[in-house]
Amino acid sequence: MGAPHLTLASASPRRRELLARLGIAPDVVTPADIDETPLKGERPRDYALRMGEEKAAAIEALGFVLAGDTVVAAGRRILPKTESVEEARACLELLSGRRHDVLSSIVLRAPDGSMKTRLSQNVVRFKSLSREEIDAYLASDEWHGKAGGYAIQGSAEALIQWMRGSHSSVMGLPLYETRALLRSAGFAIA
Repeated sequence: MGAPHLTLASASPRRRELLARLGIAPDVVTPADIDETPLKGERPRDYALRMGEEKAAAIEALGFVLAGDTVVAAGRRILPKTESVEEARACLELLSGRRHDVLSSIVLRAPDGSMKTRLSQNVVRFKSLSREEIDAYLASDEWHGKAGGYAIQGSAEALIQWMRGSHSSVMGLPLYETRALLRSAGFAIA
């Protein structure tokens, strides 16, 4: 009997890169196409968990499905996955000089449809950002499609004063939690 079949429900190259750090390559990559609009009054933690579960449920696949979602929140405010320079600037100005939460859910759906879910909770603090620093970061285009308007694996990392939690989780795939879920399902991970 070979290794279990795994579908990754994400188009993110960094999630594939992080999964490879565990020695796992998905058999199939199928991004989930779901409505990612937060519900009225939904808390960031609940939103992150719901998104991971809905992505896992949306994929038709043989074997296991691995899905997740990363949410950047300033208090109870869920920040968008920025699609415009204006959105990204607004996020960076809001996060400048303050701490914020980064919540990453990870969901493993088994072939029988049952789901196991984990949540990684992290706190990140940006330095007080000058207009020039924000402009330079926006010019990098790293912000495009990123929750909260930044990617920790890029040049934004130099603007972060401190972080409490998992670097891989802030990148988009909490390796500790992912490893535990995959091992419990029978995936061979050292």
